[in-house]
Order: sequence, then C-alpha cells, then structure tokens
Amino acid sequence: MLRLGIVGLPNVGKSTLFNALTSAGALVANYPFATIEPNTGVVTVPDPRLDALAGVVGPERTVPAAVEFVDIAGLVKGASQGEGLGNQFLANIREVDAIVHVVRCFEDADIQHVMGAVDPVRDREVINLELGLADLAGVEKRLDKTARVARSGDPQARLEAGLLQRVQEALSAGKGARAVRPATDEEAKALRGFNLLTAKPVLYAANVAEAELNGGNPWVAKLQTAIDAEGEEAEIVTFSAQVEAELAELPPEERGEFLAHLGVTESGLDRLAHAAYHLLGLQSYFTAGEKEVRAWTIHRGDKAPTAAGVIHSDFERGFIRGETIGWEDFVRLGGWKPAREQGLVRSEGKEYVVRDGDVMLFRFNV
Repeated sequence: MLRLGIVGLPNVGKSTLFNALTSAGALVANYPFATIEPNTGVVTVPDPRLDALAGVVGPERTVPAAVEFVDIAGLVKGASQGEGLGNQFLANIREVDAIVHVVRCFEDADIQHVMGAVDPVRDREVINLELGLADLAGVEKRLDKTARVARSGDPQARLEAGLLQRVQEALSAGKGARAVRPATDEEAKALRGFNLLTAKPVLYAANVAEAELNGGNPWVAKLQTAIDAEGEEAEIVTFSAQVEAELAELPPEERGEFLAHLGVTESGLDRLAHAAYHLLGLQSYFTAGEKEVRAWTIHRGDKAPTAAGVIHSDFERGFIRGETIGWEDFVRLGGWKPAREQGLVRSEGKEYVVRDGDVMLFRFNV
C-alpha cells in the first residue's frame, strides 16, 4: 500500500487536512505539537473505471486502491538537532514512500504562524534544511565506515563510498539527495538502500483560502518559482483545509454539487492521490469476477508476472500467462464471456508490459 507522510511546520493545516481525508479525529489545536504521535489513516482512491466494471459484473464486493496517510507532527527549525520533537519525527518520515509537504499560503490573524509572517518559500527551505542536515549526519557516519571497508578492495563498499561522497557533496551544498543521479542500476539500488529523507519524492500541498482554489494565490506562484529555480521535480497541489473539513461532513451524494459550486471537480484527497500516483510512476490494473472487482497498484513498466505477484507471490512464481482486455472494451462488451466470444481477450506471456486500465486474469501453476 502506498504510504504518504504529511509534514510541515506547525499550524499550516496538516492535521486539519488529515482529519478531513481520513476522519481519524487527530487533535487539532492552535499551538505547536498538537500531533504528538504519528496518526495514520487509510483512504480509498476514487476511480470511475472501477465503478464501471462493478456495474457490469455486479460483484459481491468492490475494492478500490488505497493510500495510507501518516500525519507527522510539525517540524521546527533545529529539528535535526532535536529541537521541538526532532529526531522522533524524522524517523517517522523514513518509513513513507513519498512526502506531502503542506505549506501555508493563506493569511489568518487568528491562527499564529510559528515563524511569524506567512512565507511558504521560507517554510519550504526550513523543512528541507532540517531534512538535509539529518541526512548529512547519517551520510558522514556511514561514509567513514564504508570508506574503511572500501580500502580493503571490497567492490560493493567502493561503489557505496563513491556514491556517499557525491551525496555528501550535494547535501553540503544545500541540495537534497534527489540531486544525485545514479550512474548505474547498482548505484540506484544502493541509493535506495540508504533510505535518505531528501531522496524521497515530494508533493507540495498548498493550503489556500477557499476563494483561491482556482488560482490567483501569489504565495503559490512564488513557491512554484522557487521550486523551478532549483530544478526540483515536484508538483504543487492546491487545497483548502477548511473546505476539505466541510466536504468530509457532507453525505457522498452531495459532495459533487458542493465542489461544483466552488468551481473544482475533485477534492483535495483525489488530487493528492492522483498526483502521488503520477509522481511515483504508479498505475492501476483490475481484476473482475463475481466475488470481487478490485484495483491493484503497480509501477508503470511492470511486466505481467510482477503484476500478478501483487495479488500473491504464488501467482508470480508459477506464472503461465495473463488473459487481458482494456477496461473500456470490457465495459462496452459486457464482461468476460462476450469479450471472449468476439475474440478481444488477449493471451499474454511473461514479457507483456501491463497497461494502465487493463482487466487481467492470471493463469498459474505451483
């Protein structure tokens, strides 16, 4: 399951967003460290394709893809040296697939900002600096140990030492580990194994006033300029924590009308989930039977055996073939039986690259 860690300075709207997304009831308060332990909540990823498939099959249950959000308490300047609740939170961030960095892009005299005036560019720099300093301390320690082993001629240690040296240089220059481009697959694997905070993909969630959901917020524009200037590959998703809180209280059938009234088509949850899938190179394929219609999450480029292994390791180990059809054809024709009768169900082998929206049936033997 995809895990996204929600981070940011105190009082930027993190816990309000988390509550709205998950209805988990995390404590919201107008002071730092209202969130003491990381709160987690699992939310489903809306996908109209899944609903269309279920409408054809009429299964006993429909299972959408899911995202786990982890609400991590507000970091402050000096967190890498233990300020605030410091290293406890940095450890929590290491366990997520990607970071959702919430930045405040609204003025409100009733909600204090821990650093004074609203300035998302500065806030981003503070968080990035703390994550970078925490990474740098760990990299220097690891480099010292790895370099000693590398001098004995160990090839893996030599590879890691060279890579760590480049990461150290990037961090010392105020850049994240994301700025280091692995030269080989072996380096890429090693870099992932370091589990560095600044190597994780980042989404910026800009908390704006309701009236600015459709654009026009000057702080968002400045944040985008700062991101572009550094060459960071990151997307900004605008949302209003207050709107999300109101939306969560409405019955599902009334939410679309509420969003349309605001001039938007998707909630903050939908946009964050879809942006995260794009950021991490993820996609969905489907299985469709009378007992269950389900969405499965894989990486773009995954071949059929790997996709089968997401369901169960036996499916990958004993993979024979995959039977597949695009979801639109499946819905248009009315299911597996008429699709087979018209010869539109393909039989694919181990080298087949699964496409976004494929409906799959795997044959295996163990």
